[in-house]
Amino acid sequence: SHFGIKSGAVISAVDLIKGIGVYAGLRSIDVPGATGLYDTDYEGKVAAAIEALKTDDFVYLHIEASDEAGHEGDAELKVRTIEYLDSRVVKTILDEISGWDEPVSMAILPDHPTPCALRTHTAKPVPFTIYRTGVSGDGVQRFDERSAQEGSYGNLSGDEFMNLFIDGDR
Repeated sequence: SHFGIKSGAVISAVDLIKGIGVYAGLRSIDVPGATGLYDTDYEGKVAAAIEALKTDDFVYLHIEASDEAGHEGDAELKVRTIEYLDSRVVKTILDEISGWDEPVSMAILPDHPTPCALRTHTAKPVPFTIYRTGVSGDGVQRFDERSAQEGSYGNLSGDEFMNLFIDGDR
């Protein structure tokens, strides 16, 4: 399969994302209570992702809540959904995989910006971070657009991100 992934899963409340995942050869995992909004079942999605990671090479966990808050122009809600991502998704997954015996990589990034002021998608670069078991970071301490620009990866385009994520640092 593409990027050498033998088995993988996609978890999303958004039909378009599920369809792209299935087209890419991923199995779609449905999570009851996954709404695509701020009230989505974060814990259910995380549990499904962790379970899938035990058998699959790759899991794409998509959470739409922050994007929807951006479309609504609700900055307070967007901040809350990002805080939910941090405390209810990223922390839980990181706590779990950091204790595994095998190496695991995790990337965190938005698929596109949706600024509250514009209430629509923009084509500006997005920040990303990659965690790899046993690999030290580059010193960037914050996850935002400006800080990410100063990171060791710089700006990537096209399939450069996936090649880097799957193949590792060269």
